[in-house]
Amino acid sequence: MTAETIELLRAAKKGDRRAAEQLVEGNSGLIWSIARRFFGRGVDADDLYQLGCVGFLKAIDGFDESFGTQFSTYAVPKISGEIRRFLRDDGAVKVSRSIKEQAMQIKSARVALEQKLGREPLLSELSAETGFTAEEIAFAETAAGPTESLQRETGEDGFTLEHVLADSFGEDRMVEHISLRHAVERLPEKERKTIFLRYFHGMTQDKCAKVLGVSQVQVSRIERKAMERLREVLADSC
Repeated sequence: MTAETIELLRAAKKGDRRAAEQLVEGNSGLIWSIARRFFGRGVDADDLYQLGCVGFLKAIDGFDESFGTQFSTYAVPKISGEIRRFLRDDGAVKVSRSIKEQAMQIKSARVALEQKLGREPLLSELSAETGFTAEEIAFAETAAGPTESLQRETGEDGFTLEHVLADSFGEDRMVEHISLRHAVERLPEKERKTIFLRYFHGMTQDKCAKVLGVSQVQVSRIERKAMERLREVLADSC
């Protein structure tokens, strides 16, 4: 890795939005190259790229500089894993038993190390404990991770999409009369992508802005419009 990349990674991990944007832009070719592997599976190319960006940002958060591996080597399975998990949720990709077993072993090792060290273990420490490489750990944890959905709470706000919409309609009626996933699919592209990142992947407005290449204020406006449209859809369906 170059000295510039290392500095950008350090800054991005501390919450520097500009640094994260530079890393995404500088690695857009890598993200696209992985997204292309999944073309033809019924998902829009731009959506695959956005999913890849989500995985890339997660790679930034989880990268362990002391391990000595190249960041791109660690990021590739995170990017592909994020896309695979989405396709898996739609029934297109199955997670093998061996990957699930690896994920369970990594999870057990993580818990044991947390208790022993009194902190979150480094990637290098997980690798030493399990015998898996950094890439194997990244892929297993991403591919076999829990499904995120419309019931998932956002990290910054602690509310779900269902809870937000239930402000006007009551959860029982909403669940009975409408599929939220179907309603989201009817939104205009920008609004759909914003809701997709915010609630299907639990991203903060700031992180969502990084992926979409807009400001946090714009994300807030787009999200507000999307909520209004969804409420209209729900009202028409009740």
